[in-house]
Amino acid sequence: MPRYALRLEYDGTGFVGWQRQATGLSVQQVLEEAAAPLNRGETPLATAAGRTDAGVHAEGMVVDLNLSADLPVERVREAINARTAPHPIVALAAARVPDGFSARFDCVARRYRYRIMNRAARPAIEAGRLWHVKRWLDAEAMHQAAQGLLGQHDFSAFRAAACQAKSALRTLDRLEVSRIGEEVVIVAEARSFLHHQVRNMVGTLVEVGFGRRPVEWPRRVLEGRDRTRAGQTAPAEGLVFCTARYAAEPDWA
Repeated sequence: MPRYALRLEYDGTGFVGWQRQATGLSVQQVLEEAAAPLNRGETPLATAAGRTDAGVHAEGMVVDLNLSADLPVERVREAINARTAPHPIVALAAARVPDGFSARFDCVARRYRYRIMNRAARPAIEAGRLWHVKRWLDAEAMHQAAQGLLGQHDFSAFRAAACQAKSALRTLDRLEVSRIGEEVVIVAEARSFLHHQVRNMVGTLVEVGFGRRPVEWPRRVLEGRDRTRAGQTAPAEGLVFCTARYAAEPDWA
């Protein structure tokens, strides 16, 4: 059966997350049901590069699936988009990939972005797509603190209690904090992340931004490996899955 990769954009508001759940609508369900007519009516299994939580968005989520229809990739893309409407899920691109390609296991780097609206007035146009924080944040102090988390470490202090990963050892390649006007933007990149790792790191860095904790504190939390000593889990709506990278990139169309 032909194997395809899709690069998806979606608004996670109103979904239970990427993965199918016993109750509630998931991004995976909408996509698989949209692809079924291209698979002789059978619902295919779609596997994503990342399993985003409820309320988390994506700009470039990569997904793989097998379809019985051997079609030009442009037709697959357009057929998927016609059937995902009116849900806020769009295939930006599609590609034919080798039979053994895995969007999840072949991914060599994942990048997330977290946005904080840092002003007194609540957001109107951007509501549901960022975390509104009224109190002023020192983005430079947050950035300095973030550099202490780079490298390979046991990130137990920043994993969710429900995290199913066998090991908390991860290598964080990039964690940058910058102010862009009224927004504080955090960019994180690694081969893989623990459940809630990015949101827990953001919640911890915000404590530094408020001036409640010194720049060295997140590193001490990391070394303590105790989740109860870290900051809050930042709200889901500020998080976006940006890109998934591969050693051999699909030939997108």
